[in-house]
Amino acid sequence: LGHNSTNQKVLDELTAHWSIKRLVGFTTGMFFMKTWAPRLHNYCSDHLERLLFSDCSLQRIFENSIFPGTTFNFGPQTVSFPHVDFTNLPFGWCPIWKFGNYNHHKGGHVILWDLKMVIEFPPGSLIVIPSGSCRHSNTRIGKKETRMSFTQYFSGGLCRWVDQGYQTQEQYLNSLDQTERDRESERRRTQWLMGLGLYPTLDELGGPP
Repeated sequence: LGHNSTNQKVLDELTAHWSIKRLVGFTTGMFFMKTWAPRLHNYCSDHLERLLFSDCSLQRIFENSIFPGTTFNFGPQTVSFPHVDFTNLPFGWCPIWKFGNYNHHKGGHVILWDLKMVIEFPPGSLIVIPSGSCRHSNTRIGKKETRMSFTQYFSGGLCRWVDQGYQTQEQYLNSLDQTERDRESERRRTQWLMGLGLYPTLDELGGPP
């Protein structure tokens, strides 16, 4: 919810650094959101723009990004247990960059538990996963090795806040009549289908039929 002055200074320097800005631009632009998932990109971009317009005190972390949240894990050995980032948008994509000095053949692998996949993840690499619904972790590295990470994400609560007219869920539901509540309940029950519809198909990606 807030940073002390020392941490804020470091974060301001990091987010203003040209190299971090280039990583962010690569992630948001040519590599994945606009090119690979334009519908998902538009959904996130639209919600972020509406959120910022509703409150002039809010500020973007990066001007060239559609993600309102970011985390720097400084290490020196960033290793995570199996987890799901349940506060993130369930169908949203989360870019994860890895840095450091470690043997990616022996450690630092990404594990996607639900997909039963173990993936080598060299320093300087990027992976994009739906972290709000995909259980993931990474393996340990050597004692003298280092590993850091830089992630971006979109909180599901921010989307709900926008969709509910910039008010809490309780306030929003209390403003509805019974017919509207039933409609809202059905919308939430089928929202996962809407989220899947934002993903690209193999045909759209030029893959095999």
